[in-house]
Amino acid sequence: MKGEAWYLHTILYVIIAILVFVLIKVAYIDPSEIIEQEAYYKKESRLRMSNLRSAERLWQIKYGKFTDNLDSLLLFVKNDPSVKKAVEGKDSVTGKPTNPFVNLTVGTFELDSIARSPKSQAKYTLQVDTNEVVDTIIDRRGKILKIDKITTIGQRYLIACPDGYGTIGDVRSDAMKNTASWE
Repeated sequence: MKGEAWYLHTILYVIIAILVFVLIKVAYIDPSEIIEQEAYYKKESRLRMSNLRSAERLWQIKYGKFTDNLDSLLLFVKNDPSVKKAVEGKDSVTGKPTNPFVNLTVGTFELDSIARSPKSQAKYTLQVDTNEVVDTIIDRRGKILKIDKITTIGQRYLIACPDGYGTIGDVRSDAMKNTASWE
């Protein structure tokens, strides 16, 4: 009987030790890893959206409006000489670089990665506004002579993260133009 009790106690101690290890892993280690991973995704996504904002600003300087075509925006950043000039330029007064793009968490600016969210690899949503202004020309007798309809596209934009890490801009408000939701 004494031999059987010793083995049973040893097996129970091993089972208890395994359960304690599993409990510590599930309750402490795994959640902290998940929190660290989420913090990385959030930071990286916001850096990528900031670079998209800089690209939108450069697009607007060149074309006078914003774009909602992500692929065209990336080609513009990759190939346009005005973007290259902005990236490589220096401020004539302070001597600081004029590069509007920020480095990602890997330490460099990677153009190919800024189109997609780091968590789900889904593309960022880009939207621009469309405004219509209707003007009616009426003569002295009250007869309608002409109706002018002016449509403007791309005066405001919105960049949204598909994983919910924030937005930049607003298609309805000039006050929110170029403003990030986390700033």
